Amino acid sequence: MSELSVLIVTYNSAPLLRSCLDSLMAQTLADFDIIVVDNASRDGTADIVRSDYPQICLLANDTNLGFGNANNLALAQAQGRYLVLLNPDAVLPPDTLAKALQHIEATADAGMGGGLLQGTQGEWQPSARQFPSLLNDGLTLSGLANRYPGSRFFGKFDRSWADPLQAADVDWVPGAFAIIPRSLVAQIGLFDPHFFLYYEEVDLCQRIRKAGFKVYYWPDLLITHVGGASSETVDELVFSSAGKQLTLWRMRSQLLYYRKWHGWVYSWLAKSLEQSWHRLRAWRNARRAPEKAAESRHIVQLWAQAWAETQGGLVSPPQPW
Repeated sequence: MSELSVLIVTYNSAPLLRSCLDSLMAQTLADFDIIVVDNASRDGTADIVRSDYPQICLLANDTNLGFGNANNLALAQAQGRYLVLLNPDAVLPPDTLAKALQHIEATADAGMGGGLLQGTQGEWQPSARQFPSLLNDGLTLSGLANRYPGSRFFGKFDRSWADPLQAADVDWVPGAFAIIPRSLVAQIGLFDPHFFLYYEEVDLCQRIRKAGFKVYYWPDLLITHVGGASSETVDELVFSSAGKQLTLWRMRSQLLYYRKWHGWVYSWLAKSLEQSWHRLRAWRNARRAPEKAAESRHIVQLWAQAWAETQGGLVSPPQPW
């Protein structure tokens, strides 16, 4: 058994995967294994791993299993006492894995730990967040969260008010980089297979907290993260202008999450909140910005579609989505 198992799920990640894997090869920690799960990429991602990184365990799927299910597949091959989730568009400084191991072994109640994500130009990315809620959805939709990022109220979802260099106990951390004890995963499982993409790590952090553990943000774990690289290759669907998320898939997962943790009424209210906002936006922009109005009307329609396909958040549509 190794100290760590690094799990990487790829989908058309060839342009970025090499930098990620090279950063792992340069780690000061020696005792870890790497499992790459390729979700039927069309760009030769799997061939790169086979030819240039023969020491890495490669699981090449014939179909796209999504983020959570592919990580669940990797779990069966993992040998580490701790699991590290890592996106293929992330690059780690050489001491990152060693520091992550030190942190989680020194923190008895840690069920998951994440680090400080930054873009390629050093810009800060949301790295320690509050759980989604109707209030947080409303603050984001209205633009108030972006307008007043320094406010503890308006900036609560992304904790934009907080010092990013200050470690904290938080609700959840993104799955771009996270470390989890293997013993805890054996107790509660890894990812819920109902989530094909998005909200998987939020649901996992809810289960971690329900099991009596905490989620920590450790900013000395500095990760350079491109963000949204794989999603951009799925070009036939509509993207969220704010976060590069595939809009329909985000809606489905949002409904599944709210139904699971808050019930049918909460799921319906979440759908209705965003639909109402975009109906108002479409009305306001009907003459002065017809493209924005059309975008909002389409989002209203997508919400109706997501609601029908998930039966109000009760079931996951047939996968792959």
